[in-house]
Amino acid sequence: MDKLNNYGEIAKEYANKFIDYLPTLIGAIVLLLVGLWVIKLIVKYLKKLFDKKDYDPTLEKFTVNAASWGLKVLLFVLVITQLGVESASLVAAIGAAGLAIGLALQGSLSNLAGGVLIIVLKPFKVGDWIEAQGVSGSVVEISLFYTKLDTFGNQRVVIPNGELSNDNITNYSFNKTRKENLSFGISYDDDIKKAKEVLTNMVMEQEKILKDPAPQIIVSELGDSSVNFSVRYFAELPDFWDLHWYMIEEGKIRLEEAGMTIPYPQRDVYLYDQTKMRGTERDRRSAE
Repeated sequence: MDKLNNYGEIAKEYANKFIDYLPTLIGAIVLLLVGLWVIKLIVKYLKKLFDKKDYDPTLEKFTVNAASWGLKVLLFVLVITQLGVESASLVAAIGAAGLAIGLALQGSLSNLAGGVLIIVLKPFKVGDWIEAQGVSGSVVEISLFYTKLDTFGNQRVVIPNGELSNDNITNYSFNKTRKENLSFGISYDDDIKKAKEVLTNMVMEQEKILKDPAPQIIVSELGDSSVNFSVRYFAELPDFWDLHWYMIEEGKIRLEEAGMTIPYPQRDVYLYDQTKMRGTERDRRSAE
C-alpha cells in the first residue's frame, strides 16, 4: 500500500506540473501555428512582388527560399524559448551544431557561397551562352550549389558553383551585338584591290550586318603562301551565327567567281644532283 500511495503522489505531482505547464505548451503550439501561417503569407507576398517586378528567376527563387528558411529558424527559436529553454543555451547549441556541419560540408558550403555570389553579382543568367571550366554551353539552371549547361552537342554539364565563381567566365550573350572576324586568303598573284572590292560589296549587301560601327575589310597578313584579308563586322546576337556560316561560304564563291585563287599551303623544294655532289667531294679529297 505504501508503494501505491507513493506512486499516486508522484503521478499527482506530475499531473499538477503538467497542468501548470499546459498554458505554456498551448502558447507554444499557437505560436508555431500562427508563425507558420504568417511565414506562408510573407512567402506568397514575396512571390507576387517578384512576379510584378519581373526579376531574374534565379534571384527570385533564392530570395524566397532564403526568406522562408530564415523565418522558420527564427520561429523555431521563439517556440523553443516559449517552452522555457534558455535562449543563450539554445544559441550556443545552434552555434556548435553549425560549426560541426560547416566542417563536415566544407565543399558544399564553398559551392553555396559561390552560388550566392553568382546570383547576386549576375555574371550570367539563364539562357546565356557562356564558356568556363573548359566547357561552353547555354545556361539552363542556376541553383545554390550547381550551374547546369547544355552544350552545342546537347549534352548536360553540371558545374559546382564554388569552382565556377572562382574561374574566368566568358559570357557571349551579355552584349546585344557581337563582332565577327573572318579571314579569307588569296594568291600573291591576284589583284588585292579587286579582292577587297568583292568582299566589301558582299558585306554591304547584307542587311543584317550593322552599319554602325562600320564594317572593315583590311589586309591583315602577308602569310607564307597567301595574302590574308580580315572581314570584320557587328551583328545582332540572333543573326550572328546565320551570318557567320553564310559569309564563309559566300566569300569563297564570290572570290572564285572574280578569278581569285584561294591557295593551298605551299613549300619550295630544291632537288640536288647527288651524283655531282659526290664527284665534287672526291675531287676535293684528291686535291688534298
